[in-house]
Order: sequence, then structure tokens, then C-alpha cells
Amino acid sequence: MSLPPIRRPLLWGFTLSGRRLMRRHFNAVRVLGEVRPGDPGIAPAIVVMNHPSWWDPLTALVLARGPLFGRTHYAPIEAKQLSRYRVFASLGFFGVDASAAGARAFLSTSLAICASPRATLWVTAQGRFSDPRERPVALLPGVGRLASRLSGGVVWPLAVEYPFWTERVPEALVHWGRPLAIESGRSAEGWTAAISAELAGAMDRLAAASLARDATAFTTLLAGRRARHGVAP
Repeated sequence: MSLPPIRRPLLWGFTLSGRRLMRRHFNAVRVLGEVRPGDPGIAPAIVVMNHPSWWDPLTALVLARGPLFGRTHYAPIEAKQLSRYRVFASLGFFGVDASAAGARAFLSTSLAICASPRATLWVTAQGRFSDPRERPVALLPGVGRLASRLSGGVVWPLAVEYPFWTERVPEALVHWGRPLAIESGRSAEGWTAAISAELAGAMDRLAAASLARDATAFTTLLAGRRARHGVAP
């Protein structure tokens, strides 16, 4: 199976535009704890995010240029949205739908991606927008099935939330959870449960840091344009 196409000049322009949007609409993009998750070499990396907001793909763009720089990035997107925003079809996105055929297509395309050297697959495995405080963290089974079919690589849970602190605009906060090395022998259900547990743990740690509102606990990846005296610059 051929990989989802990526037009590099278009991706570069989209990345610059996305970073400008993040600067305009957020006070900062901040990461709690380690900035760089570690490079799994040529092995596949699967980033499993919670899904609180429309902004999640643009947050991922910032991280792709930082902690996972130098890798090739892909992500599933709802097929209806892909047909509406055709530009994404040239940026490494591939369409999926909520059907048995869609699940098979997701698995087939994802396996092809993970067979590609230095590939990263970004997945919002909850399959819907959900509040970051929602527990348990219920994931669709596709990512567990994918991990059970691989013989190597790593799964990186990634917690994301967008709280308001002291500025007119919100913060974009992220936290890398503990990595799960992919090894054979674990069932798809076992993988789904393990990923859900690690993602929930990362979300809990990020929530506690968010409540503390201590910017020194974070590293700023991208600074926004701050409001002055409550008035946008």
C-alpha cells in the first residue's frame, strides 16, 4: 500500500501558518517535564493524544517541529472532513470513517506507515472531542490492534489541555506520558488498556500542573502575542 502523500512545500507553508495561528490565539505552548520524548531511531512512533479541542492538530504541528523533529508525520482524519478540506490529503492525513471497512482501512494504512523508516503516526484515539477531566479515558480499539500487529517501536501517550491562566488568551499545555515499548505477545485489548492507563496518568499529572498555574514547571515551546491590560495587541 502506498503511503499518504506529503507535498513538502505545502506542508512547510501550512506549518508556518499553523504556528502563526497558535501565536495569535494562545499565550504560549508549554510542555511539562521532558521536552524531547526521545528518538526511537528508524522504528515507528505512535503518538496517542487525548482530544479536547479543534486546536489539537496545530498543537501537534508545534511538537512535530520540536520533540519529534526529523521524522515523517501522518495522521488519520474523519473522511467527511478530508473531503471538505482537500488540502489535508497532501499533508500526510488519510481519511477514516466509523465502519468495519473504515477500521480495516485505518489498520492497513497505519501498518504501511509504521513500516516506513522514521515514521510518526499521530492518533486522537478517543475518536471524539472530550473534556480532559473525563475518566475513564475510553479509546477506540484501532490503536490497540495496531500496536498488537507491530514487532517494534514505541507508543507515546500525550496529554493536552487549553486552560485560561492570567491572560486574555488560553495556554496550550502538553505533557508526554511514559513511553510504551512495542513488543510482541500483548493482545490488542491489553494494548488498548495499557495505552489508556498511561494516557490517563499523563492527563492527571498535567491537570495538577495546570491547576498550580506555575509557568516555571513548564518549558515554553512557542510564545504567543500577549494581551496588554486586557486589550489585544
